[in-house]
Amino acid sequence: MRVLSGIQPSGALHLGNYFGAMKQHIELQEENECFYFIANYHSLTTIQDPERLRELTRDVAFDYLTMGLDPEKVIFFRHSDVPEVTELAWILSTVTGKGLLERAHSFKDKTAKGLGVNMGLFCYPLLMAADILIYRSDVVPVGKDQVQHIEMTQDMAGYFNQTYREVFVRPEPRLNEAFVVPGVDGQKMSKSYGNAIDLFGDPKATKKRIMSIKTDSTPVEDPKDPAQCNVFALLKLIAEPEEAREWERRYRVGGLGYGQAKKRLAELYEEKFGSKRELRAQWAARPDDVEDILRSGGRRARAVAQEVMAEARAACGLVTAKH
Repeated sequence: MRVLSGIQPSGALHLGNYFGAMKQHIELQEENECFYFIANYHSLTTIQDPERLRELTRDVAFDYLTMGLDPEKVIFFRHSDVPEVTELAWILSTVTGKGLLERAHSFKDKTAKGLGVNMGLFCYPLLMAADILIYRSDVVPVGKDQVQHIEMTQDMAGYFNQTYREVFVRPEPRLNEAFVVPGVDGQKMSKSYGNAIDLFGDPKATKKRIMSIKTDSTPVEDPKDPAQCNVFALLKLIAEPEEAREWERRYRVGGLGYGQAKKRLAELYEEKFGSKRELRAQWAARPDDVEDILRSGGRRARAVAQEVMAEARAACGLVTAKH
């Protein structure tokens, strides 16, 4: 089975990135043909400082390698090393109605929050569909909030195949257990919302951030609903299942202060992610080796993309000179 996913280098990776995507990516590498890319084209909608973008792209690579991504098992590459995806995005735009893009949740959410909106953001689903279709991906691991983009990709593949001929396969979403990871304010954890807990943050700063997680005003002695608590939502992701069940029981019987749960969450964070800071520093000290990994992955990914694009161009009647 061919698996495809990408992650934007638009800020430091955080717990939402790990539990929403990275953890699943690393698990899937054991038994599947995986294409994982650092989506620097997508980041241009928000990052317009060239050195910052280069730095963030490298940081994503360091983080993935630190957490266990094996470049011998997956094709790990930069988005921009496969420029054919932008060509395919244009072709898909010629068979896709504007109304489909206007219904995108991500576009509507950012507009509602007053965040800067440009045509790159509006056309995001076109480039995302090209990312998926150009490798004939069978499965795309996503969080629940991203399922709409996969459905839109399915629609676009259908539009192209009906307009011309059968070129693209229908991808399917693969949901993980952590549908939405809450940030410190209770909204979905996101770099854009400034509510994230970084993957390899400074120990003191991260503990302070965890202790600031928004909770309600239920008295210590009263029972609490763990399903409504942002602290528990994060704790159950990091803790072993048996410990998570014990915390759930303590919530329900009462006598538990939110501060206790926050302190344990900070300990678990440090055990799981803090212990890898040294390994992360070792990868960061080897930028040439990481560059070799990305370039090699880019060559392998582009070979597949070029083959698919040749079929797409032929189906459309596009003629290109042979070099």
